[in-house]
Amino acid sequence: MLYHQKAAQAQALLAETGIDAWLIFVRESAIRPDPGIELAIGVDVTWDSAFVFGRNGQRVAIVGRYDVAGVRASGLFDTIVGYDESIREYLIEALRRLDPLTIGLNYSLDDPTADGLTYGMFLHLCDLLADTPFPSRFVSAAPLLAKLRSRKVPAEIERIRAAVAVTEEIVDLVEQQIRPGVSEAQIAAFIHDEFRRRHLGSAWAWDACPIVNSGPESEAGHGGPRDDILVQPGHLVHIDLGVQLDGYCSDIQRMWYVRRAGEDAPPQEVQRAFETVIRAIEAGAAALRPGVYGYEVDAAARRVIVDAGYDEYKHALGHGLGRACHDGGPLLGPRWPRYGRTPEMQVEAGNVYTLELGVTTSAGYIGIEEDVLVTDHGVEFLSRFQRTLREV
Repeated sequence: MLYHQKAAQAQALLAETGIDAWLIFVRESAIRPDPGIELAIGVDVTWDSAFVFGRNGQRVAIVGRYDVAGVRASGLFDTIVGYDESIREYLIEALRRLDPLTIGLNYSLDDPTADGLTYGMFLHLCDLLADTPFPSRFVSAAPLLAKLRSRKVPAEIERIRAAVAVTEEIVDLVEQQIRPGVSEAQIAAFIHDEFRRRHLGSAWAWDACPIVNSGPESEAGHGGPRDDILVQPGHLVHIDLGVQLDGYCSDIQRMWYVRRAGEDAPPQEVQRAFETVIRAIEAGAAALRPGVYGYEVDAAARRVIVDAGYDEYKHALGHGLGRACHDGGPLLGPRWPRYGRTPEMQVEAGNVYTLELGVTTSAGYIGIEEDVLVTDHGVEFLSRFQRTLREV
């Protein structure tokens, strides 16, 4: 049912994005996944295959003989053509029948979740369509894919909610493991055991999910937990984790302070840094609403950090969350060259984002990350916003 909803959404997006036909051209999709297959079709194919969505409502699948049954079972396509030796004549016939003035292909300079067509497959497609007018009509389907990926249907939102909820359950359990003498790697191993017990995938690479940092010697980033860094009194413990459940991801960061003997609260430096991080996330959440540009949301949060005297974080405030941990669509980030045009896209209702940032203290890194849904009037927190620094 979910693929039927996304396919219908893709069909409607053709007119909205000014594309006459969306052409998903793939082969061996289990080896080389494509964003169009992943989002709107959900069937793997082997030989050269073309899935065409026309603005007039037609949907055509041209696949190898042995993939016909699987595509037919999906119930997504009005016309399914099987071939044996070459896809060429069937593809040309389908495009001539539709006669689109613009043909969207899955490539993008900015958004990796829209960049599915390899250069080799592009050259192959051009060769198949040689001596026809169609290669001159190719355009990027990235605008369609960005909206298809980021404009979540209700079933997608519910899957993300479920992924966030089970991640919060694991966070509550892991707090019992945080004590002096335990290594970052041991904490991560406990979380992995919970993933396995619940039959969950990790939201990103297994060896680096979760990220665990304890104290000032632990480097924040995408590295794996270390077995030579042990939790000590006076350490901040930072954990970044996410799961994949029913094809959808969560992504949250949580914080603890390990009290020294005689301490009844974290040091003032730590408390001030934590409160600044929370105020920055609150500022970003307050700015996040339909119609705002991604860079504007990032700027609202970044301003709080800088005005408080901390170094600005060197990443985006928030990324889309969905089938991928770093999902596509508008980015809540600064207008830096590495992000291309994605921060200049407008936020829409139905988008799901992370809000994440941090600062460094003498006790270690402080980072908080929450998952939120954009509604017609603002945001709804899908995660339980950690407004208080946990203590152990």
